[in-house]
Amino acid sequence: MQTSSQPGGGREQLPGIKHVVAVGSGKGGVGKSTVSVNLAYALLRSGARVGLVDADILGPSVPVMLGLPVGEPPTTTPDGKILPAERHGLKAISMGMLTGDDTPAILRGPMVSKYLRMFIDAVEWGTLDYLILDLAPGTGDTQLTLAQSFPLSGAIVVTTPQEVSLKIARRGLRMFETVHVPVLGIIENMGTFACPHCGRTTDVFGRDGGERMSRQLGVPFLGSIPLDAEIATGGDAGRPTVLERPNSLAAQAYFAIAAEIAERLEGRPAALGAFAWNWETGEGAPRWPQGAVPSAGSRTTAAGFRKRDPRTLSVLWEDGRSDDFDVRDLRLACRCALCVEEMSGRPLLDPKSVRQDVAPRTIRSVGNYAIAIDWNDGHNTGIYSFEHLQALAALGADAEVEDV
Repeated sequence: MQTSSQPGGGREQLPGIKHVVAVGSGKGGVGKSTVSVNLAYALLRSGARVGLVDADILGPSVPVMLGLPVGEPPTTTPDGKILPAERHGLKAISMGMLTGDDTPAILRGPMVSKYLRMFIDAVEWGTLDYLILDLAPGTGDTQLTLAQSFPLSGAIVVTTPQEVSLKIARRGLRMFETVHVPVLGIIENMGTFACPHCGRTTDVFGRDGGERMSRQLGVPFLGSIPLDAEIATGGDAGRPTVLERPNSLAAQAYFAIAAEIAERLEGRPAALGAFAWNWETGEGAPRWPQGAVPSAGSRTTAAGFRKRDPRTLSVLWEDGRSDDFDVRDLRLACRCALCVEEMSGRPLLDPKSVRQDVAPRTIRSVGNYAIAIDWNDGHNTGIYSFEHLQALAALGADAEVEDV
């Protein structure tokens, strides 16, 4: 296995944007959009440059919360880029800007994904420290499109203390882990309610559920936002709490959470980033940051790729290990529906049908969790997750031990 190489020249997926952070919830009704908006403004007030994408294409709510007019399409630059709306220094884009309050967006899954990608990489964001993505509830098309199309810096899971919310939030958290999006932490929304008249406190939806879940799942607890009627009133009127009442307990909680998120993101090693790599010419090759990889990094997250020789793909893992893969072995190990029967796992690919000189044409990243290979025999439907590559490496190591 190789231990050194010149770094590659991987292409930035979103030029000028330092961190892309997804805010998810697993279910609706937990105040995820309210958290996204106020968190964005809290980061903005810290001096950061921030953008906000309303990624709930079918149920947009960000324009109302920002006090933006609905149904007024954004303008474009001469080269066709969409100019985001701007409110109090925050740049934002939403489907609500294209449709009126009473006009539903009736779209099938592929169109939802198309609009989502357009709202991220077809917008003239300029230079941003953070692009916040306010996701739709659930673990469906929106979440998978983001995970596969963009190198997310991390995800935040929003829940309420209520048990039913916690159970569904777990699924959202596990979804992010499955596609190798780092979970920055859990935010508990609608926590303790303090009566504005008598000062007595009541735990309307329960107590400490988010913190308890964070301990159980081993992820950070970022903080609790109190249940406050003024938050909802301000959101409906386009006056986020962080701007209107910066000295309130809720606003102070948002400021503390924003500071924690910024610290966690700055302390993480830089993500591999998106790439589309021409195997023959080397154009678009990803980096190989051997000297910068911490030994305490993840065993199952790739930190770099390189072409060791025309027949060998090398993978550098976050924990500093590296593995080499014969490219024909990778072609034979494809697990797409054309090569493996989906229900039974029975191999459909005849090894004799794969020529000896088969090689990649291009290798491209798939989010933070996989690569896709376009082969010179015309095959291009396989996705090689990092877990799959780890399993292949382990099989190769076991075979070497048996030979010895």
